[in-house]
Amino acid sequence: MAKFSIAPKPTFTVDVAIPQVGGRPAMVPFTFKYRDRTALAELFDAWKEKAEALGERFKDTQPSLTEITAAEVDQGVEQIKDLVVAWGFNDKLNDESITALVKSCIGVSDAVVKAYSEAFGKARLGN
Repeated sequence: MAKFSIAPKPTFTVDVAIPQVGGRPAMVPFTFKYRDRTALAELFDAWKEKAEALGERFKDTQPSLTEITAAEVDQGVEQIKDLVVAWGFNDKLNDESITALVKSCIGVSDAVVKAYSEAFGKARLGN
């Protein structure tokens, strides 16, 4: 009989390629919170709603690059906080360090979300 539990582990770890300016991405382990299909859809729906609200906020305006960047940083920090429970950096995982990471590594939140999403895709396909 196969040794398989229907109840998934509450977390899983994936190496994430963290972009570095002028260098190759650094592979850093991130431990993610597991979500079932319903919870994952609800999270992505919430992100979509927030993105649409942000679009409405900037609609018919000429936002500055500073305003756009601040909104992107806020979004990236929120996404990482929603997904990550631990990471392989020496810095403690907290609001300050997450914000510093998102501000210093352009595209890091996209890389984290992509790694999280791909882990579910691989599971669906049977690795």
